[in-house]
Amino acid sequence: MNSNKRQLGFSLIELLLVVAIIGIIAAIAVPNLLASKRAANEGSAISSVRTITSAEATYQSTTGAGSFGTLAQLNSAGLVDSALSGSTVLAPRSGYFFTAAADALTPNSQYLTTASTSIPSGMTATGSRNFASDCTGVITYDAASTTAMTSNNGTPIGN
Repeated sequence: MNSNKRQLGFSLIELLLVVAIIGIIAAIAVPNLLASKRAANEGSAISSVRTITSAEATYQSTTGAGSFGTLAQLNSAGLVDSALSGSTVLAPRSGYFFTAAADALTPNSQYLTTASTSIPSGMTATGSRNFASDCTGVITYDAASTTAMTSNNGTPIGN
């Protein structure tokens, strides 16, 4: 009788090789995934700033009677959704906090809308730029930080 039995299955070396290959693929894919998420967050923030800019113009010419409004006032007028208007108090929207306020120097004739990253650096950064817009309608950006931009004098986004 033949005492050698044929054993089916994978050897330990084969399994370790597969695990190593999966690890290499993950090491390549994860940074690209995080970069894509940051880019998507920034695109969403730009879109939200555009929405707020349009809402401010509508609010000023209708409900505001010549004055610009806060995010809460824009929400009450039905011009922005509650997720956007509550993003400074609640969790950030797509990794950004949003503000909209009348300019203190010239009340009711100008406003500043900002979008600032909730996590500005590291592997879990939600964006690499902060954004701002005012009554000119130009959206600008500056390097990311947790502090909102204080004016619209950054670099225009160009689109």
